[in-house]
Amino acid sequence: MAIPGIGPQTATAILASAPDPRQFKSGRHFAAWLGLVPRQYSTGGKPRLGRITKRGDKYLRTLLIHGTRAVIAKLADKHDQLSEWAKGLVERRGYKRAAVALAAKNARIIWALLMNQTEFKTQPVAG
Repeated sequence: MAIPGIGPQTATAILASAPDPRQFKSGRHFAAWLGLVPRQYSTGGKPRLGRITKRGDKYLRTLLIHGTRAVIAKLADKHDQLSEWAKGLVERRGYKRAAVALAAKNARIIWALLMNQTEFKTQPVAG
């Protein structure tokens, strides 16, 4: 629950619904299991990425995206590394794409924390 955008409801839902994190090769595979990675249309050796697949658990995906919407709404007064990344993403790509991207990033963070049995620590902005 220390991850921005992850509350008690999301944390318990993920722990209850997600299989053993060792079943996934990487955090990207865990995010794909949730349906939060872009669909690939690759041809001729050129990868083309489309919209998110939406193939995973709809409830978990919804919780993650709603949590990131709350984080994005409060970005103005935050100055940690994750918040600065999200601010730049909102400016470059827009609110909705940034919300999905941050949800996918949170899914990867969750997978890493479950694999390593550690707690999340915020990183201050370098410089």
